[in-house]
Amino acid sequence: MEISAAFLLGLVGSLHCAGMCGPLALALPSTGAGLLANLPGRLAYNLGRLVTYGLLGLCFGLLGKTLFLAGFQRWISIGVGAALLAGLFLSDKLRLAAPVIRLVARLKGAMGSLLKKRSTLALGLLGLLNGLLPCGLVYVACAGATATGGLGTGVEYMAAFGLGTVPMMLGLSLSGRLLPAAVRARLSAAVPAAVFLLAVLLILRGLSLGIPYLSPDLSVPGAKSCCHH
Repeated sequence: MEISAAFLLGLVGSLHCAGMCGPLALALPSTGAGLLANLPGRLAYNLGRLVTYGLLGLCFGLLGKTLFLAGFQRWISIGVGAALLAGLFLSDKLRLAAPVIRLVARLKGAMGSLLKKRSTLALGLLGLLNGLLPCGLVYVACAGATATGGLGTGVEYMAAFGLGTVPMMLGLSLSGRLLPAAVRARLSAAVPAAVFLLAVLLILRGLSLGIPYLSPDLSVPGAKSCCHH
């Protein structure tokens, strides 16, 4: 269920990506004449994003595994879900710290240099850096990866999330316009709903109510694994 939720978060959240990262996708340099000639570069860009998301999943999955081994499995799941709910109401009040702003500026500088190059490798590296840019949606996915409590499951979670964003981002980069801006603005309202749903699922999972797949009894050996299918 968690992997499906991650993919759904990426799919619905890609409406948000279209607004935030859409301009970057539209600015990708051409690597040839025609759609087919540009396809390898666009695929490399999205593959780069997926690799970064996978590495983030590895890091946050390791964090979750460490916490779960310490006996905090249920409370971490509940805590992450509660943090996501709080984030829905506090996101407009959060500000980036000065060191983070400087780091983002350097990332954007490197990305600007890559945008001037017309090669598949440059687009792949651009995707890698793109995955590191501050993004509330990615933070939500990382929180979900932490709650999976494993290295492999953390990677799977973030990979599923990234795959969910690919159709929109690939479509934008190839066609220049997948959905009209007015339609994207209306559909983007579904993003908070997807975050809310994920938060509720994490809280229910942590409550360990004995409901198969939805809220399994985590005190039973092997119960945790049923949530990853």
